[in-house]
Amino acid sequence: MIAAYIDEFIMFCAGLWMTAAGFRYLSFPTSNQGAENLWLANLVTHFRWVGRLLLVIAIVLAIASAA
Repeated sequence: MIAAYIDEFIMFCAGLWMTAAGFRYLSFPTSNQGAENLWLANLVTHFRWVGRLLLVIAIVLAIASAA
């Protein structure tokens, strides 16, 4: 029973981390802000919606596995 919730818990934690990183509560250390780090800045902006999506999926799966 507890093993069924481990996947949802990990997904929920990853969703929290991605959402916090997307909204810049957590920062990524970069040596310079040149063109080589532009892809990282673009990637982190997608964390806003991907993190929230992971949170919703984790909650739905936890509810569905309890039923």
